[in-house]
Amino acid sequence: MMKAPELGVVFPREQDPATLIDCVRRVEAMGFDQFWVVEDCFYNSGIAQVAIALAATDRIKIGMGINPAVARNAAFLAMEYATLANAFPGRFIGGIGHGVAEWMEQIGSRPKSWLGSIEETTRTVRRILAGELATTHGQYVQLDRVQLFQPPKIVPPVLLGVRGEKSLRLAGACADGVILADNATPEYIAWARELMRQGRIDAGRDGNGQIVVFVASLVSDESPESARAALREQIATENGDGIRPTLALTPYGAEMGRLAEQGGTDALRAQMLDEWIDQMSVTGSVKDARAAITRIGEAGADAVILSPPARVSWSDWLDRVTWVNGD
Repeated sequence: MMKAPELGVVFPREQDPATLIDCVRRVEAMGFDQFWVVEDCFYNSGIAQVAIALAATDRIKIGMGINPAVARNAAFLAMEYATLANAFPGRFIGGIGHGVAEWMEQIGSRPKSWLGSIEETTRTVRRILAGELATTHGQYVQLDRVQLFQPPKIVPPVLLGVRGEKSLRLAGACADGVILADNATPEYIAWARELMRQGRIDAGRDGNGQIVVFVASLVSDESPESARAALREQIATENGDGIRPTLALTPYGAEMGRLAEQGGTDALRAQMLDEWIDQMSVTGSVKDARAAITRIGEAGADAVILSPPARVSWSDWLDRVTWVNGD
């Protein structure tokens, strides 16, 4: 029997960091397994948020989603991760990504090769965390005899926040897993897991990598249709200019693409079937939501991280996720 995925929530980037301590303590008390923070330009520092959340809690795992590979020196990123891992053994999950192209352009760090930059950074960070003496003369990472004085006793996993075929294979080859977002349907999750598995095999690595899935969620037994309507609006808005590549693998992706091409957001909002929305989110009734989490887990997710849809208050949304551990 397949193990049920761990459950978590994401702290939205727009949230005031002054509320972080109360929020993460509340989430831990509710019985969630994981709590993820976001590092988007130009909101709040990811490392600072992780440190605050870890210090404020006792049990819950805290995930970093994500540090752009080109935004920090690899040695210093490894130092940050090692410090967190030593102070809070077994509770920190690292996350590295490409970074949004426009933002990386703004800070003068857009790489010539997205794959090259994330590979060099990830491999180097993981070597340093493992206690190795690292000398690297790459295009993006230049280090000479770097070694931690206090490598972590429990080395934290380093996941990649990626989505495309080449990046998913790379995650299998050089990372501990992936963080998936943006309408990650069961079909896409299964596809990503297979690509990551192939990447591991090609690199001569054993075992499976972790898959963490961020998914928009709003649930209501009293009014499942109103909950679903909020997700309908978000999905239509996100895909109105053209459906996300993650949806191309679904049986309904072509039809969604046709609707978007013909009428954009309005057509998607009016004509998307409830069944499609349920495959792209955790919504509807509590029964519907639990079935969605099961589908995501069966597709290969090790953790399902819930997030509020746009225009829904985080605090109000958190009041409504008590269903997760209810009867």
